[in-house]
Amino acid sequence: MREEIHPKYETTAIECACGFIAETRSTKKDLRVEVCSNCHPFFTGKQKLVDPAGRVEKFKKKYKKKEAI
Repeated sequence: MREEIHPKYETTAIECACGFIAETRSTKKDLRVEVCSNCHPFFTGKQKLVDPAGRVEKFKKKYKKKEAI
């Protein structure tokens, strides 16, 4: 490889919004991400339902099954 045409490949830290820090190598220095494997619902098995307007409750109320007598 020619030295003058390639970017430097250095050790860097990737910091997630949850506080997890991973050390790796990259051409960029100190990356910040919003979601990592420690806090992503797919990897944790915990799913968050974000419903700021109450749409889920409104749907459940509207289409609520009536109990048989």
